[in-house]
Amino acid sequence: MDRLWSPWRGAHVERATEAARTGADEGLSVFARIAAEPAHDAEHFVVWRGATFYVVLNLYPYTNGHLLLVPYREVDAYDALTDAEHVELARLLARAMGWLREALRPDGFNVGLNQGTAAGAGIPRHLHVHLVPRWHADTNFMPVTGEVRVMHEALGATYARLRAVVEQEASGAGSPGSPSAP
Repeated sequence: MDRLWSPWRGAHVERATEAARTGADEGLSVFARIAAEPAHDAEHFVVWRGATFYVVLNLYPYTNGHLLLVPYREVDAYDALTDAEHVELARLLARAMGWLREALRPDGFNVGLNQGTAAGAGIPRHLHVHLVPRWHADTNFMPVTGEVRVMHEALGATYARLRAVVEQEASGAGSPGSPSAP
């Protein structure tokens, strides 16, 4: 293969380039826009909505099922979260791991957040936690030599699998080993 295409990044690149050129603020972050548009959850790949957080599939994932746990409130630091937000985040992290175990059967997880541009935050004014499922041998030379990630399943298919597990949990059917609702 001579080329790898990701045309969906075009709009993001254009916005970022224009904002950098003009120094203009784009208004609401992408996360604030998603939070304000529950009618578009399937389009935005929102997996779940709670009281203070929602969960969305990362459009630019490290691996299949890479989730972002995002507060509705635009806040830039973990220690600026309210007590209610801290509690929901802790419980949500456990729930989301259960959803991923049920839907995708990963061998492990990476959990992290990048707070501030110096730490690599791509959207520094809106904190979000990365939950990245991992499998034995899920990476190879591509990320190291080609700065490319290879996904084994389309984002829409992963979204459908996760939504099915979340809906099963919401119906009270639950699943073996899945954490209880907060």
